[in-house]
Amino acid sequence: MARVVVTPTAVDDLDRLVRTHSLPSDTRARVRRSLEPLARFPRLGAPLEGRWAGFRFILGPWRWMVVVYVYDEDDDRVAIVTIQDGRASRSPTGAA
Repeated sequence: MARVVVTPTAVDDLDRLVRTHSLPSDTRARVRRSLEPLARFPRLGAPLEGRWAGFRFILGPWRWMVVVYVYDEDDDRVAIVTIQDGRASRSPTGAA
């Protein structure tokens, strides 16, 4: 099973979303549950293109929450690199 790590940037992104979107107090637990399948299926997410090529994404506990990660096969490690509101124009899933 792959090891799933959350980068400090992703933690900051999630904290910002909690504040700006008035998310519930159990948000971190919800996100953690959304990440659990990545340990067994690290290529679960859809690949991204353009400047995000090499990264993949899954949706978080809400359909608008985009969790971007990279899988390092040699280290068998999934690194969560950012968590964004997919509705935002600067979202990794948005049109370039």
